[in-house]
Amino acid sequence: MTARPGNAHQARLLKLLRDGGPNSRAQLGDQVDLSRSKLAVEVDRLLETGLVVADGLAASRGGRRSHNIRLNPGLRFLGVDIGATSVDVAVTNAELETLGHINHPMDVREGPVAVFEQVLAMAAKLKASGLAEGFDGAGIGVPGPVRFPEGIPVAPPIMPGWDGFPVREALSQELGCPVMVDNDVNLMAMGEQHAGVARTVADFLCVKIGTGIGCGIVVGGEVYRGTTGSAGDIGHIQAVPDGRPCACGNRGCLEAHFSGAALARDATEAAQQGLSAELASRLETNGGLTAVDVAAAAAAGDATALDLIREGGNRTGQVIAGLVSFFNPGLVVIGGGVTGLGHTLLAAIRTQVYRQSLPLATGNLPIVLGELGPAAGVIGAARLISDHLFSPA
Repeated sequence: MTARPGNAHQARLLKLLRDGGPNSRAQLGDQVDLSRSKLAVEVDRLLETGLVVADGLAASRGGRRSHNIRLNPGLRFLGVDIGATSVDVAVTNAELETLGHINHPMDVREGPVAVFEQVLAMAAKLKASGLAEGFDGAGIGVPGPVRFPEGIPVAPPIMPGWDGFPVREALSQELGCPVMVDNDVNLMAMGEQHAGVARTVADFLCVKIGTGIGCGIVVGGEVYRGTTGSAGDIGHIQAVPDGRPCACGNRGCLEAHFSGAALARDATEAAQQGLSAELASRLETNGGLTAVDVAAAAAAGDATALDLIREGGNRTGQVIAGLVSFFNPGLVVIGGGVTGLGHTLLAAIRTQVYRQSLPLATGNLPIVLGELGPAAGVIGAARLISDHLFSPA
């Protein structure tokens, strides 16, 4: 895709068609502050670019029937969500409907070259399946802070070898299309905002609990990234004074006491100390434990597993309570791999937030699990690149 909207009006029309699907000129006119003649000019210019196409006649509104228009159905976006232990890659159309989605285990610590070889192989597999001849743009999420204007990771604690790597430039050359890069939690928030539980909320927090812990901050419908791209790095807020050492160099960080890695370590210690027959059995069978094992043990009624989840939820809830008092969001979304722990985790988080934050901030505050699961990141990545391409050059 080489065309871009020529002005803010055209950009607004493209995003309305993306988010609402095919629409008539008359209905679009109801949503934008343009005269009928000006709207006709802008729509005709978009038709000339090929970004939108005619889509038949709309239902009559009492006069001459209007033509529907829609985004070009041939447009394809690539969404890539790189996590600490796996990679998700998806192809979407211009309306961000997922056409194909694959997942592959991958340790981000293997470095950018190895990870992107895997990403490119997955993208090629999706293309070979007939979903796309090429990509008009790609959005990439990485599990660490990103200097957003340049698309470069900055001092990511769990990503050795990635600091300063030119992700956007390197992948743009390989894929032959524009690329945008952001923190994976921001993309998860954008995915839930576009197609998940946050569709109707302008100000919300999206907390991702996986190998690490991060928070996407959405203000007035826009992601807030901070001056250097590190906004929302709540995993490194101190949760336990003089607590465990953390990968960031400090002690007592939330991430050091409750994350996928911390939970696996605590579960392993409990199993080795004979505190849980269920976890001990799983450790012997599998040779190691993960958050999935803890979730399964808790579902089987194992008291130790339930205690580990509640303790982690309490600590996470204490941190979120501070954020709620400060930010006063309209919604808190909990997502990430550890959400397999389900409602035991959610109940512990809710208890702490509702107990510690002022009633004015929590009186009408939903705290919910995300709806989209692993799809949130790739949908958010596609949303990221479409926001870029559907803005004036």
